[in-house]
Amino acid sequence: MRMSQGVERALHTCLNLSWLDTPVPTGALAAFYELPPAYLNKLLQALVRAGILASTSGPRGGFQLARAPEAVSLLDIVAAIEGPEELFQCDQILRKGPGEHAGVDYRQSCAFAQAMRGAELAWRRELAGRTVADVRADVERGHPEAPARTRARIAELR
Repeated sequence: MRMSQGVERALHTCLNLSWLDTPVPTGALAAFYELPPAYLNKLLQALVRAGILASTSGPRGGFQLARAPEAVSLLDIVAAIEGPEELFQCDQILRKGPGEHAGVDYRQSCAFAQAMRGAELAWRRELAGRTVADVRADVERGHPEAPARTRARIAELR
């Protein structure tokens, strides 16, 4: 399984925004990780559509978390960027095999489809059970300077 780079960028951006009290312009957020602003803006707009971020226009505008970090799961962010579709798509190739039975929905009876669905469900449960606040606490334990350094760097980039 492979997710797009947008997921990593969205996760880190949400974490950084959790340490900031005011909207941050796309340019400053993009410069933080040396990303193209238009690319990051596309990701940020997806997060706005999902209700994860809020966007404010104007000279003091930008993006900020729309919900408390405790209310934003990692699955929320992944789904906003990657979409809600299942990762494994059963094309029912068993319909073409020698044991084929007319009218059978092999998405339900295929052992591989069931195994993949179970693995994805476990993965989704894990991501749904972890929030931006959880990750923020982990980062702050390991790197207590991270919030202040993030705020200072964003202030430089504005």
